[in-house]
Amino acid sequence: MSEFSDLIVFDGECVLCSGFFRFMLRHDRAEQFAFATAQSPLGQQLYREHGLPAEEFETNLVIVDGCSHQRLDAFAAAMRALPWPWPMLSVCRFLPGWLKDPLYSSIARNRYRLFGRYDRCMVPGPEIRARFAAGGFGA
Repeated sequence: MSEFSDLIVFDGECVLCSGFFRFMLRHDRAEQFAFATAQSPLGQQLYREHGLPAEEFETNLVIVDGCSHQRLDAFAAAMRALPWPWPMLSVCRFLPGWLKDPLYSSIARNRYRLFGRYDRCMVPGPEIRARFAAGGFGA
């Protein structure tokens, strides 16, 4: 991951999470972020290190400047790193925990039912695969 300063770990089987990944690929023009699927060896290691279940991926991890973010705060951290107008969406980090955590958890628990699930992680081409951190792809 040395050429990338920050990392996003996402559920590669979740349609919603993969959509977030594609959104970040499209808008992260500075290529600040590297990526890893939660199913990959790196993703599994990071989930365990953060005390998260390594078989159910109900949050993305967004690591910026060495600080790890989860749930809606992860989304906010990713949005803050993008060019205008996307940082405006980072205001969600100011929502009180009693509101944002249950809201995020409700969507995360039902994401496969609401948005769908891929049979397996996507297989990116070489150009996109170059944006994945070492050990950050595969199951």
